[in-house]
Amino acid sequence: MRHGRKTIKLQRRADHRNALLSNLVCSLIEHKQIKTTVAKAKAIRPFADRMVTLGKRGDLHARRTAIGYLHSKDSVKELFDKVAPAASHRQGGYTRIIKLGQRPTDSAPMAFIEWVDNAPAEEPAAAQEAALEPVPETKSKAAKTKEKAIEAEPAAE
Repeated sequence: MRHGRKTIKLQRRADHRNALLSNLVCSLIEHKQIKTTVAKAKAIRPFADRMVTLGKRGDLHARRTAIGYLHSKDSVKELFDKVAPAASHRQGGYTRIIKLGQRPTDSAPMAFIEWVDNAPAEEPAAAQEAALEPVPETKSKAAKTKEKAIEAEPAAE
């Protein structure tokens, strides 16, 4: 009987599947959002949530457990420093899957998986403020040369 056996196999051997899931979670931590197939997105969701839970614990044992799974100290550092504190008010459900439709080449269903607490609103606000500021006029090289020539003429007389 298969009670409690919920491993999504993805048509791979166990070691290949574990490496794939680890790399996908590292990419999710690094890029905040990744585009993958729906099956892989559903497979990495519990692992990503488990890593955020370890990051929320924040102790040495949790950090070593995360390094043992992800095999990337940079990803673990970003997880513990940025991702987990952003999700500190949540009890679970740290990721969201947005279905995109089918891939043109092989019709595989595609999806985005991203952090729920990723704050993309901060970046466009900064871009809007930069757009509102007046841009100083820059003169071309030819215009600068012409100005220098005009300034030099009255001095010669």
